[in-house]
Amino acid sequence: MLVVTRRQDESIIIADNIEISVLEIGKDKVKIGINAPREVKVIRSELKDARQTNEQAAHISGAALAGLLGANNSEVK
Repeated sequence: MLVVTRRQDESIIIADNIEISVLEIGKDKVKIGINAPREVKVIRSELKDARQTNEQAAHISGAALAGLLGANNSEVK
């Protein structure tokens, strides 16, 4: 991991087409701005973690439902 120190109104450039700027520094928060092409996916890490958790739960629920439906189908025969 590259660690870079920046002050308010300073920025870093990634791969010539992504700019991350420090917009505001508060007591316990830092507001950043990200300029990137539309095809570059930008998502907050906590949202990514939540989406992965939801996808895993849906997969497990889907498998459980399929198991229940399979059990019911074999009982009907």
